[in-house]
Amino acid sequence: MNAPKAKKIHKILEIHGDKRADDYFWMNERENPEVTDYLNEENAYCDFMMKDTEDFQQLLFDEMKARYKQDDQSLPYFFNKYWYIVRFEKGKEYPIFSRKFQTLDHEEEILLDVNILAEDESFLEVGSVAVSPDNKLMSFSTDNVGRRIYTLSFKNLENGELFGEQIPNTTGKAVWANDNKHVFYTRKDENLRAFQVFRHQLGIPYEHDVLIFHEKDEAFDVNIFKTKSLEYIFISSSSSVTDEMHFIPAGDVFSEWKVIQPRTEDLEYSVEHYEDEFYIITNADDATNFKIVKTKVANPGIENWEDVIPHRKETLLEGFEIFKDYFVLEERTEGLLQIKIIENRTGNSHYLEFSDPTYTAYIGLNLEFDTTKLRFGYTSLTKPNSTIEYDMKEKTSQVLKQHEVLGGKFFPENYISERIWAPSRDGKNHIPISLVYHKDTPKCSETPLLLYGYGSYGHTVDASFSNVRLSILDRGFVYAIAHIRGGEYLGREWYENGKMLKKKNTFYDFIDAAKYLISKNYTSEKHLYAMGGSAGGLLVGAVMNEEPELFNGIIAQVPFVDVVTTMLDETIPLTTGEFDEWGNPKKKKYYDYMKSYSPYDNVEAKNYPNILITTGLHDSQVQYWEPAKWTAKLRELKTDDNLLLFKTDMSAGHGGASGRFESLKEDALEYAFILKLENKIDGK
Repeated sequence: MNAPKAKKIHKILEIHGDKRADDYFWMNERENPEVTDYLNEENAYCDFMMKDTEDFQQLLFDEMKARYKQDDQSLPYFFNKYWYIVRFEKGKEYPIFSRKFQTLDHEEEILLDVNILAEDESFLEVGSVAVSPDNKLMSFSTDNVGRRIYTLSFKNLENGELFGEQIPNTTGKAVWANDNKHVFYTRKDENLRAFQVFRHQLGIPYEHDVLIFHEKDEAFDVNIFKTKSLEYIFISSSSSVTDEMHFIPAGDVFSEWKVIQPRTEDLEYSVEHYEDEFYIITNADDATNFKIVKTKVANPGIENWEDVIPHRKETLLEGFEIFKDYFVLEERTEGLLQIKIIENRTGNSHYLEFSDPTYTAYIGLNLEFDTTKLRFGYTSLTKPNSTIEYDMKEKTSQVLKQHEVLGGKFFPENYISERIWAPSRDGKNHIPISLVYHKDTPKCSETPLLLYGYGSYGHTVDASFSNVRLSILDRGFVYAIAHIRGGEYLGREWYENGKMLKKKNTFYDFIDAAKYLISKNYTSEKHLYAMGGSAGGLLVGAVMNEEPELFNGIIAQVPFVDVVTTMLDETIPLTTGEFDEWGNPKKKKYYDYMKSYSPYDNVEAKNYPNILITTGLHDSQVQYWEPAKWTAKLRELKTDDNLLLFKTDMSAGHGGASGRFESLKEDALEYAFILKLENKIDGK
């Protein structure tokens, strides 16, 4: 079977006196049957070229699925007289939301069985489930396309009946007022930006809903939430670098919305409430790594902010939790997350202790104020995720739930994790790399290694356990995460030095990490693979243009690769709001810089590694045509005989297939791809 050959329609894109030829621009015509035909042809070609792995993919899928407890359930949590549980039944793909009154021995009340909602759908995702303060009503939201556009529905929990009213085109989030009659929700504009907040009264058609807030600045998104105290409802309006928050008492929906602090460029803040004060995490006063302040509810402006936790240059503050007698901080120092407990009365503090060389720790769900018990989560590359309850007074801990790995073949002691530091080419930094491998896997030039990276938006990819990953670790792979600039692994400056006109540092760090792994004999170019999704797809796309001989294979998941064209088109979702991340190419200096690294614009006639590209037809984050155009251009220009495969899920969006186990088929394809390249598809 010959590889598909996309037709070319000559098109010139011009700005700043610069002309770019884009012969595959026509692929953005979503309704054009020729586009659908091309995507189907690529899918057929991918299936054909991977046909020798069909049985192996099934084997991988079966073993991945077998590690999960099919009748699993979440750790119950108690809130407002009820225990809430999310559970799965054997043989079913979707969750069941339920609750029990007062005790876990009480009869179960099913709030929402998503399996029933999904019966006639090829895709279904629940955005949120929210119960009214009086426990009698419930809102929930669903998306049956995959573009993250949700329809809000309502249910009477006393008789189990659904209300006839539905609210389309929302973000999926709904917040109940304390009067049990009103909910607040956010709507999206044509670019899928959350831009309006409405107040809805049950029983009244949504066409009569009251517009509460309209964000006209296209760089800002809005959100709605209720404080942990349940006493205030907040509207947050945020860009990448600026925040503004308004609030009302949750018991008075008709009161005037007040602002915490009017938006000021580059001022970031978020708010929680306790008693008569707001606690705010912010970067005010050059607190690059953030600090925590407090202010009276009656006078919340910045001039009244009083430091509670001062800024520390060496420590990034990521979050906090307020209790009656304790204040809990989520911090990051030298890349590792730490949880600090502070006693309010004495000011005494201590840290929780973790032993793994690289790990993830995070504050969990803590809805009660008057308690000494803190729930937190912990996982590492060798330890499955656990929810742990820590008594802050007694300093004792108890594991409440640990993710089970079934099948009888997983033992944590059989795996080794490390954290190493690769020197960067600028001589000023060292790039942290987290690794995991089976204890029987040798470190040598013949060892295959999969290097993962992201490096954008300040998002940090921490070291965590993966059931799925065992399928390559047990077949002799080393798995590594490069904590590159563009994330916040080493603090806010680590992010700032990997964005805008410093974006190439992200790509250089990944390349330098890869070369360091080779120099330390973990692997070699013939056995080195790279993986990244979304902005991580941009990463691996830019890297393979820069260093095409460094990797044997690339997996680019829903990749953002047509950077210049996308960032010039303000009708595409996310574009305008991301000028603070990438720059605005309508300004020449950003255009020139973007063009110099955009993967699509820099495809050349040269050899490339083996490549697997995936996307979803309904992707709202990265439009399907970016990877489609990239694939077509690579087919046209590349001079090698290596594999180039492109797979489109015709019923999914940015997050891939819905359902608990369907996404494992995508994992099986990706792993079969690299294992095929390693001649390891014999089932061993």
